This record gives sequence, C-alpha cells and structure tokens, in this order.
Amino acid sequence: MNNLIPQITDKSLKNPPKLLINNPKTNENILTPILEELSDCHSFMFIVAFVTESGLATLKSHLLDLKQKGVGGRLLTSTYLYFNNPKVFRELLKIDNVEVRLSDLKGFHSKGYIFINAVSHSLIIGSANLTAQALKVNYEWNVKFTLYPEVDLMRQFTEQYEEVWRDATPLSESWISSYEVTYVNYSAKKIITDELATLALAQGVQVEPSPTIEPNQMQIAALHKIDLIHQAKQPKALIISATGTGKTYLSAFDVKRFSPKRMLFIAHREQILIKAKLDYINIIGGSDGDFGILSGSDKAIQAKYLFATIQSISKSETLELFNPEEFDYILIDEVHKAGAESYLKVIEYFKPQFLMGMTATPERTDEFNIYQLFDYNVAYEIRLQEALEEDMLCPFHYFGVTDFEYNGQIIDDATVLAKLVTEERVDHMIEKIEYYGFSGEKVKGLIFCSRKEEAIKLSHMMNARGYRTVALTGEDDVTHRETQMRDLEEGILEYIITVDIFNEGIDIPSVNQVVMLRQTQSSIIFIQQLGRGLRKHEAKEYVTIIDFIGNYKNNYLIPIALSGDKSLNKDNIRRRMKDTTYIKGISTINFEEVAKAQIYRSINNSNLTELKKLRDAYTELKNRIGRVPSLYDFMLHDSIDPLVIVKAYETYYKFLKKIKVEVLDLSAYEEKVLAMLSAEILPGKRKHEIILLELLLKQNEVSYDQYLEALKQSGCRIDQATLSSVQRVLDLSFFVLAYRQKYGDQPICTLKGESTYCINEVLLQKLEENSYFRDMVLDIVKCAIEKSNLFDSGVPLTLYQKYTRKDVCRLLNWDSDESSTMYGYKTKHNTCPIFVTYHKEEAIDSGIKYEDELLSPQILRWFTRRNRTLHSEEVMKIVNASEGGVDVHIFVKKDDDEGSDFYYLGRATPDQSTVGETVMEGKNGKEEPVVFMNMIMEYAVEAKLYNYIKYGNLN
Repeated sequence: MNNLIPQITDKSLKNPPKLLINNPKTNENILTPILEELSDCHSFMFIVAFVTESGLATLKSHLLDLKQKGVGGRLLTSTYLYFNNPKVFRELLKIDNVEVRLSDLKGFHSKGYIFINAVSHSLIIGSANLTAQALKVNYEWNVKFTLYPEVDLMRQFTEQYEEVWRDATPLSESWISSYEVTYVNYSAKKIITDELATLALAQGVQVEPSPTIEPNQMQIAALHKIDLIHQAKQPKALIISATGTGKTYLSAFDVKRFSPKRMLFIAHREQILIKAKLDYINIIGGSDGDFGILSGSDKAIQAKYLFATIQSISKSETLELFNPEEFDYILIDEVHKAGAESYLKVIEYFKPQFLMGMTATPERTDEFNIYQLFDYNVAYEIRLQEALEEDMLCPFHYFGVTDFEYNGQIIDDATVLAKLVTEERVDHMIEKIEYYGFSGEKVKGLIFCSRKEEAIKLSHMMNARGYRTVALTGEDDVTHRETQMRDLEEGILEYIITVDIFNEGIDIPSVNQVVMLRQTQSSIIFIQQLGRGLRKHEAKEYVTIIDFIGNYKNNYLIPIALSGDKSLNKDNIRRRMKDTTYIKGISTINFEEVAKAQIYRSINNSNLTELKKLRDAYTELKNRIGRVPSLYDFMLHDSIDPLVIVKAYETYYKFLKKIKVEVLDLSAYEEKVLAMLSAEILPGKRKHEIILLELLLKQNEVSYDQYLEALKQSGCRIDQATLSSVQRVLDLSFFVLAYRQKYGDQPICTLKGESTYCINEVLLQKLEENSYFRDMVLDIVKCAIEKSNLFDSGVPLTLYQKYTRKDVCRLLNWDSDESSTMYGYKTKHNTCPIFVTYHKEEAIDSGIKYEDELLSPQILRWFTRRNRTLHSEEVMKIVNASEGGVDVHIFVKKDDDEGSDFYYLGRATPDQSTVGETVMEGKNGKEEPVVFMNMIMEYAVEAKLYNYIKYGNLN
C-alpha cells in the first residue's frame, strides 16, 4: 500500500478523495454515489465477490437507461463460498449491456467499482459488495477517487482488472446450469451439517413448543400509549398504522390485557374476519368455541370474541339481538370507512367501555371527521417511511417504468380499452416484468388494471403466452376469491389481475411482485396497492413494484405518495424525485428516464394550488386537530407548506375567507402588513429580520446592542451592510413604490436614533387592540423561524437553496430592489448575480436564446446579453471580476416552468483564457455580437442537482 500513496497527489486527483459510508442520520449511503457515477459514465468495470438479486435490482433501471444511450460495462464476480445464488446469474444474463465473467481465483474477495469517462475516471473501492445491505445499510468503508486516466495508480487498477478478466469464464446459460448442480449439492451438505450440529447439541433435550408471540417494537410503543388512554378512563382511541405493521396483533394484545367479558371486532369483508379470528386465537388462546364469526354464512352470535361483518351486524334485526352494553370492547378495522351510515348506526347503538379504531389511511375525501369520532385520541401513528425504517415491513424496489407507445404516443388519460390491451402493450408489459423480476423461487404477483374489462382480457392474453393468471373483480364471490388467493399462495397461479378489490384488508404475504398498470388517481390508493406486497414472508427478501407510467396528468402524485410529502410545494416534489434517500433500509425508488420526464412534466403542468386541493388539505388538518389550524400547524403536522398558501392567496387570512371560514374582520392596513410579512419574512431566507421582529413582538422596543447579541447567539452575520439592509427591508425603503403601497406604505419598524428599534406606532396600536391580528403576525414569525433553519445564517446565500431576483438584491445588501431591470445579470455593490434558465423555450426570440451549458459539475459555459462585445464595460467588469473585487454568483433554474426561483450554485470565477466573442442571430435576422466564457464554480455542483438541471428535461 505504501508504494501507492505517493501516486495520489493534487495533480493526479481531479477531486479530493471521499470516504463513503451508510449513515441513516445524514441520509448518506454508498449506493447514491455509485448511481451518480453510473449515470454519467462512458463505460464501467465492476469487480465484486458477492452479488444478490436485491443488490442487482438497485441498478437495473439505471443500466437500462445506459443501454438506451449505448453505454455498457463489465462485471467480474466469482463463486467464492457459493454465496451467489444461480438465480442472480440468470438475472445478470437479462442485462444486455453488462458483460459478466466468473473468476476462479482462490479466495476472490474484491470490491471495486470503476467508472470510465473521457476526462477522468472514478474509483469506488472498499468493503461493499453488490448487495443491497452493503450499499444501503451495513457499516462499510469505501473511498471514492476521481483520477486522470494517465495517473499510474489508475493504470495499475485497470491493468489488474484486465489481467483477471482475460482468465475469467464468460457467463452463459450452460455455465449456470453446471453451477446450479454444484450449488445445490453444496447447499444440501451445508443444511445436513447444520442439522447434525443442531441434533448433537440437542441430544437428550426435549424439543420446546413454539415460542409465544411477542409484540414488535411498534406494538410495544402503541400498547404503552393505549394503556395511558385506558388509565385516563378515556373511552375511545384511534390507531394509524401502515399496512403490514401488525395492527390486528396489536389489537389482540390490547384485548388480552383489557380482558373484556365480550368483544366485538367489525370489518367490511369476511376474509379479514377469518384472518383476524386466527390471529386472536394465537394471541389470546382459550377454547375455539370462544371465537366466532357473524357474517352471511356464519351466525356465532354467542361467541365471547365475536368477529362480524358490518353488513351483518348493522341490520336492525341483528342489532336487536344484542344489549347495547353487550360488549365491553369494540374494535373497528379499516375505520376510515366509519362515516358510512351502516357504521354510524352500529356505533350509536352500542355503549362499550372502550372503542378502538384502526386504519392505515384516516384521510377521507368527504367531510366526515374520523378523528372527531374518536375524540381526537390518536393513540399511535406510524406511516410507511417510519415502518420501513423500523424494519417492520418487507423492503421493496420500486420501478417507475415507461408505458407502451401506441403509434408514437405514450398511453394517456384518454386511451381507450382497445389500446390498453393490444398485443404490443402486453408484450411490452411482459418484457418489463421479466426484466425487473422478483425475489424468491416463483413469481406470486398482483396486477392492478384500470377497469374490469381490461383485467379479464389481459388475463386471457397472458395465459395464451404461457402464464398462469386469473382475473378477479368485485363481481366474484368471496369463496371464489379465497380459492384463487390460495392458488396464488401455493404456486398454482402466478398472477391475480384485478382492478381494486385488493386495495385494502386482503393479505397474501407471499406476494413478491406488484404491477401497477393504471394511472395514479389517489396517493392513498397508490400506497394501499403498493402495500399489498409489504408483508414479510420467508419466501422473499423484497417485493418488486413495477409502475407503468404513461402520459397521465396525475403523475405528480407518485413522488407525493412514495415520500408522504403533503406540502403541495412543487420544489419539494421535484426534490423527492431527485433525492429518494427518505426511503430507509434496503428499499429503493427508481425511475426510467422517459418515465421520470413524464413525472416532471406532470409536476410542471399541475395546479397544486387550486382551491379544492388546498381546501381538502385544510379540512383534513382541521379534522385531525379539532380546530381552525394556524399556519404553524400545517408545518407541525407535515401538511401544506404555508408558502404554497400565501403564494396562491397572498395571506392565510385571505385564504380562510375564500373557503368561507368565519374570521374576525381586519382593517385594510392590517391585511397589508400580513401581506408584507407573508411575502418577505415567512420564507425565512434571512434570519436577521425574523429575530428582530420576534424581539419587538415581545417588548415593542429593542436596543441595538440587544439585537446584536441575539444575532450573535444565532450565528448571524453582523456586518454593517447587512444590518443596514435589514433596516431598509423593515422600513420598506428597499421596495419599489408599488410594493410599498401593497405593504401598507408605513414602516414595520424603525431605528430611533442609533440605539433603539421600535415598532411603528400605527402598527403597535393595531397589535395591542386586535389580538386576532397579533396572533396571525406571531404565527407568521413562528413559521419563519422554522423555515430559516433551511438557510445558513453565516452567509448571505445558502448553496442549492432557491431565490428570486428580488431575494438576491436583498440578500446581497443592495440599496433597493432592482430585480425589474436585472434581467440575466447585473454588477453592483461589488457583486454580480448571474441568472441562467437552462432549458429555454424553443419559440423564444433567438436573440436571447443563449446556449448556456454546464460542461461539468464545476464549469458553466456562459453567454452575455446580445449586442455586447469584449470591450463593453459590463463585460469587462465580469471578465476582470477577481481583479476588481467583484463577487460573481451563479443562479440556475431548469426551465421557466419552475417559476421565478433559481437554485444558487455558489460563487464563480471567470476563466479569462476562455473568454471569446461570437455572433448570434438577433431580431429581424440581423447578427449581433455576444461574449462567452467559462465560469469556474467555487464548489462542484452536487450530482443530483447537476443531473436534474442538465438532463431532467430530456427524454
């Protein structure tokens, strides 16, 4: 190793080496940089001892995208310790653009990933094999180097790779068949050896019975919370728990502890009752006769533990068979349905000591308030992302794949049935489900279609191709459904094709592939269908989710559903597409490039601020907390981003009036103050104004020294230019006349003399006289404090955050808002912000459609305005920025659909050796001069943002 160290010098390295580890606290993992390098390479060479199906699944969609670009690579692996399953080798054969060879080197244990590019090569070497555990979960050490190809160390790696590659055996079906025999014999010997060891240890020892079922982590925490509710003698509680986290067992544990004289369990389907009854018997024990079902076919109404369908128990003649106080404990499963008349009838009839409701999705599209029904007692809540993090669910690999193109058009909202089940689309679907595969020995899949006729026809067409499938719809009776489900579990069937009867309440734990062959109409239904595969089962390591993404207007719901982000903020949704590290454990989210472009287009085209969406989100939160929410409540409960509300309706007050919430009257001036604070303070982009307002709202006057001390404690800059800028914002002198009038034309606060900040007298009077207005001001400031945590108070601008031109004028301490005359750039106060719209509209005036381009994460090729030469004063100021003490700041947005905000990419230095002059066609076809140059970024643009800006809009 020592002889390698001198090779790694500043001259040999393009970027500093970086340690890569899996760190859930910082959302870092080893997989992310591998995918980043993979997406941008010209070819690749992997050398890994161990490969798992789950590890390979993390790369499959990315390798397919590379295939479309004509990019391929090589993989060297081995049969060391017979770790690699024969099935993973068959999966590798499916990937056309990866050539695989097997080394027979003794003790083959290498782990390295080499990415070849024209200018430089990247190496990721260390302890991580190509397994999902190693790439996302295990504590591994890996180092990433980016080296120039001529560097000796790089040469040593590639030569050694080529040497092993030459002597290795190409992967083939015949080789796999031969290996399979050896693998099976080795596995059998290992099993026999393990069993003999077990028997030897157990000689003379009686076999113990199966252990008692114990609560999992979620259930222990939930039982504690429910117990507190019991101790407080509260009669109701609601459990919100993701599908597959053990809600039924949880309820059984609590019933056992409660020890009721009689219990009633209500569900909407008999299949749910049958499974629940078995679970209760396992937990509570006792005589089988204590447990009975009340349904269309069973009438065990005397059972101590009665499991009833809502259809049966809600009949008047059935209810009259029971005393209203018959049951001490009543439990309602899938309780989000409890707004229906049948449920309310039962709930109003019985008077139990305790009523428990359970659901994975309490959100409703009608006005019924499930939370109110349970007195707002949410005993416990765990959603999908948390459940994955706690390892309660089976991991999944989600693949957003491109739907079929029919006559050059991707299937969309208006596609008729005849086009949904063409031979070509079925072939396309089969190609995808075969490529992305499944975990386990046999596929056990659910396919969700958009309509009944499609499900039936698709089943016939798949069966004709040799698959074993059946279509199930709401018209099939319970007995038929149960038979088909059993056939799927036992491997007699490979797929059940349905529309929505499996959305909830039905469990087939061995399901290892879920195919979504329909558009996403609701994030709730999306999660319900995805959740059908999330129950753990010994026959699968993970579940494959294949989502066919067409040209659907609702595609924006996909990242919302997967992330659980309810902010309705387009920037947040785009961020969830760029960065999917919110999914914990070995689960991954992957989109093929064309499918990704479809989703970005849907995000851009959707109107997330339409009144219905905002009103529904408002109602959902109001129902949850039992009162009119404040803006801060939306943040506290991870609901709508307050900025979305104020951008759409200027203030929260105006939004409340729009949806006809009873509010107290505000004066015109009070409304204007709220408008100013909502637009300029709420986003939290500079903490200085927020801190001063917070102090003033507590004590009306604040000394200059007290303000400085508060800034220091918060890590804020305290230079005079920034303090003067804060003063100009709060006395409104920074703003142009139109904005001053919009904001009330009076200062929010002023600096009295040089020593004291004061709230202006008119505003102070309003705050003292109108507590409702004061509460709204305090609410904005409270939200702004929370928002400000996204920004670095020690610098004017935070890397990769988004800013408008007006924000930039303010944060760079310009005297006034000059955004209306800034256009693409402007030099002032020793600063020069440059704004770039990366993908410009094709129809834009050719005189201003410049070819700005990110040549690499650290180099931006930039063009000035038209009709500028090398001798233009404004150009010379930029070219000589370093000598003139001018800070150049780069701001970029992907396209105009992103609105007026730009990502801040940091400071840049013009490369004077690249400055040149050319001509571009201007108005009336006249050629006009323009200057271009390379801007060298102070920091290389982070990979996710770089790829999003550069490629996000391309098919």
